[in-house]
Amino acid sequence: MVPLDVAKTAALVFVASIAQVSIFSNVHVLGGRPDVLLLTLVSISLLRGPIWGAAAGFGAGLIVDTANLETLGVTSLLLTLAGYWIGRYGETTGRDRTHAPFLSVAVVTFVYALGSLALHFLLGEPAPARVVLLDTLFPNIFLNLLLTWPVYTLTRRLLPFQAPERKQEVQLLGH
Repeated sequence: MVPLDVAKTAALVFVASIAQVSIFSNVHVLGGRPDVLLLTLVSISLLRGPIWGAAAGFGAGLIVDTANLETLGVTSLLLTLAGYWIGRYGETTGRDRTHAPFLSVAVVTFVYALGSLALHFLLGEPAPARVVLLDTLFPNIFLNLLLTWPVYTLTRRLLPFQAPERKQEVQLLGH
């Protein structure tokens, strides 16, 4: 079952990455752009946990950086961190809660924009804070929230939720 899940996750990440770079990066609605790759990463991370999320985020970031010919590793770093922390959120709260994907998408869209802005600034690249924080951030969050349910539902069909194995409690001998 695990090799099949790895193949499904890799295919899902690859398709979402290529779709994001080739299709959705040119779609402008209400001043923002939907980020289907980020939505897919949120879904994978919530359904499979932090290790799967981090691995999927790294692979997706590598594909995006290579396809866009940008500074290699910036998107990988941001998506790896996003995938890991969303996976941790999914482990610590209820993954099956209806609001988890929406809350995750809203928070990660905001934090991803701030992280991208900070990394580009630290690398000495142009970082238009006004455009990122005032002009496009809230339309991006709105568009991502609109697309959250369809992307999460599709991902959940491809990667059904598996409850993690419960570890047995350790008992001390002699007590």
